[in-house]
Amino acid sequence: MHTREEKTEAFGKFLDVLDTLRVKCPWDAKQTNESLRPNTVEEVFELADALISDDTPNIRKELGDVLLHVAFYSKIAEEKGEFDIADVCMALTEKLIFRHPHIYGDVKADTARKVAENWEEIKLREKGGNKTVLAGVPSSLPSLIKANRIQEKVRNVGFDWEEPLQVWDKVKEELAEAEAEIRKGNKDGMEEEFGDLLFAVINAARLNGVDPDNALEKTNRKFIRRFNYLEKKAAEAGRSLHDMTLAEMDRIWDEAKRLERQ
Repeated sequence: MHTREEKTEAFGKFLDVLDTLRVKCPWDAKQTNESLRPNTVEEVFELADALISDDTPNIRKELGDVLLHVAFYSKIAEEKGEFDIADVCMALTEKLIFRHPHIYGDVKADTARKVAENWEEIKLREKGGNKTVLAGVPSSLPSLIKANRIQEKVRNVGFDWEEPLQVWDKVKEELAEAEAEIRKGNKDGMEEEFGDLLFAVINAARLNGVDPDNALEKTNRKFIRRFNYLEKKAAEAGRSLHDMTLAEMDRIWDEAKRLERQ
């Protein structure tokens, strides 16, 4: 690993390169906050892919891409006379110190849960901070991640199940209500109850220490692997999936599952 001096030198060289590109490269020179934003979203998702795959080389690469965007937005703001990367770093440092009074002050917090609870209280007191507990949840977050963040935030102020097992009664209740709306054929009712059911299942995952987004993504990838195997075996047999029976496809699907367990 590198020394502090080497890290500082590497960061400074990176900023020098960005400064040069901003002036001399036609593409970099014309970028704005608006033009970069879609690319930033894409880069964050690519980082998320690398993280869930535990792909160390790609994690390093995608972190670099995200860092480039952070520095690029700061450079654009610097050109407008608004702020620069140093302001970003200093503001972040100040916030971290302020939000960790159990390290830099006399507040006691000896568990991660207590630290999270303190954070919510501190953010409500911060100058320019959140005015309500849920104000800090971005509206553009994907719905599954947003539901989990909402639940985490309200938990930090005490609004949560007393025992994790209690949530299963809620899951069963929402499942029954969804089934009732399905029997009625009520589309609006189905949508609402499926939403309530998903929210309850996400709650159950959270209360059992499982990140629901990670869990679902791993299942997505597992499904893709197995379906790709199904397509491959069908092609090797000169068959089309359209012409196969569900029983035939199930047999190959079960074969894919057995191979994964070996």
